[in-house]
Amino acid sequence: MKNKEKELIAQIDLERMPRHIGIIMDGNGRWASKRLRPRLFGHQEGAKAIRRVVEITVELKLEYLTFYAFSTENWNRPDDEVKGLLKLLKDRLIKEIPELNKQNIYVQFIGTKDRLDPQYLADIEKMAEMTHDNDGMTVNIAFNYGGRQEIIEAVKGMNPEEIASLTPENMNRYLWTKGQPDPDLIIRTSGEHRLSNFLLWQSAYSEIYITDVLWPDFGKIDMLEAIIDFQKRNRRFGGLK
Repeated sequence: MKNKEKELIAQIDLERMPRHIGIIMDGNGRWASKRLRPRLFGHQEGAKAIRRVVEITVELKLEYLTFYAFSTENWNRPDDEVKGLLKLLKDRLIKEIPELNKQNIYVQFIGTKDRLDPQYLADIEKMAEMTHDNDGMTVNIAFNYGGRQEIIEAVKGMNPEEIASLTPENMNRYLWTKGQPDPDLIIRTSGEHRLSNFLLWQSAYSEIYITDVLWPDFGKIDMLEAIIDFQKRNRRFGGLK
């Protein structure tokens, strides 16, 4: 496996790396069902895939990485699964923050505060703040996130003068990803062909990469293959090249 990784890394042009990659981590439930295990077990295994992806992207010196961890629509899932997901996120943060700190990674949450317990929100934000002196790769955890909600909250937060001067070019300053480049590449696992309310404004010209691999099985080789595929594409942004 290591030899395969080295072969793929050698194919990547480090001068043409995407700056920002977004990942829709899909297939945890199906992965668990195939093994006759509860859906939460699939989410637990999916957390291990996050670590693998972070490790390889740090090695490649990626600047920004966004994981779609919990959507505003996920509240519609069974109550025990929602509670399990919230607990899993907090537990994984406690476990992973020291390692992320060691790798000089900046972690932040992007999403709405609606429906979240204030103490829970304060706890996870406090853990993320432990990384805020780091200046390496930024990892966004899209948590309680919805692209439509992001746009609505951005507009509601503007004063009349800001609305009057709003342009596609300056919209970024009002979004939860303020100051970051739009994602060059969005990866979706499990074979589904939709964005599912993920980074709707920011993904206007993102390249989309779909893989049938279920998220808990997604590894470094899968990530490398996605980047290689991205580098083979001709990005025209509506023009001609």
